[in-house]
Amino acid sequence: MWQSHRVRVAVIGLGLIGGSTLRAFAAAGHRVFGYDADPATRATARTAAARAAPGARWQVAPTVRDAVADADLVLLAVPLPAVGPVLDEIAAVGYSGLVTDVTSVKEPVRRLVDRRLHRQHDRTAGFVGGHPMAGRETSGFTSADPKLFTGCAWVLCLEPPVTSVDDWLTVATAVTGLGARVVPATAEEHDRAVAAISHVPHLLATALATTAVTDPLAWSLAAGSFRDGTRVAASRPELVAAMCGGNAGAVRAALDEVLATLTAARAALDAQDPVQALVPWLTPGSSARGGWPPQPGRPLELPARPDALLRLGRAGGWITAVAEDRRTVTAVRPAPVD
Repeated sequence: MWQSHRVRVAVIGLGLIGGSTLRAFAAAGHRVFGYDADPATRATARTAAARAAPGARWQVAPTVRDAVADADLVLLAVPLPAVGPVLDEIAAVGYSGLVTDVTSVKEPVRRLVDRRLHRQHDRTAGFVGGHPMAGRETSGFTSADPKLFTGCAWVLCLEPPVTSVDDWLTVATAVTGLGARVVPATAEEHDRAVAAISHVPHLLATALATTAVTDPLAWSLAAGSFRDGTRVAASRPELVAAMCGGNAGAVRAALDEVLATLTAARAALDAQDPVQALVPWLTPGSSARGGWPPQPGRPLELPARPDALLRLGRAGGWITAVAEDRRTVTAVRPAPVD
């Protein structure tokens, strides 16, 4: 159905990510209905819709019920604490279409879907967990950008045998249509990975900013290293708390690894020659960062089977397109390092 440009999409939650998906789906020609619990946000979105180009407009619904009515796809873009109540509302109207989300932790959402959506009515809605790696330190609908997902990695969770492959491919087609590259993973794999590359960096950025602000001289001298290392510290504390707290187990493990590595750096500073002692500590990280991001290899076709898709994701690969017959996907793996 996603080859057609008259698919109906409901976006619940109109912050940065929700507002950006709303705008992106509308720009792609789909019929899009948005809803946000905040009346001021709904008013802002309505005003923006009136000013948008005719072919890229959307509608703002007064309730969740109105937004999801007859929707082919419902996208949840609310913070983790709000996911359960929204799922209750969707279940209460007997929605039986396809649901995805953009929450930054996946295991808690998967459990909520199982308890709050799949068991409340006979007409079971399909669900595919998702997470676009496209956040910014700014938030709110006014920061929304329809091009936010161009080239970004968008994780779609695949849980054999629970996840319907057809549902997964439908969401993958929708996401690649926004310019994103789809990364297949299980919820557990996703949560472990993002703890290391997203959640712990938020904690480190906050720690650096909190420490530096106590010294007026340091605060006035802060430049590129401080800016790049603390950018995400400007994120809303409530969102970061929900993200890290919702993934507490994986974040603890990743943070323990970072703390152990920093402890080794602290020990190097106590060496008789701290300059020489720090070189072997710094080298692995310098080498790793120099090789990021990985360079893409040549596109290839893979069978659209769960085992092949998950192997692709575990190898650091991604999907750029789904074949119309749903039998194959166009995939890319990182190029071998010389």
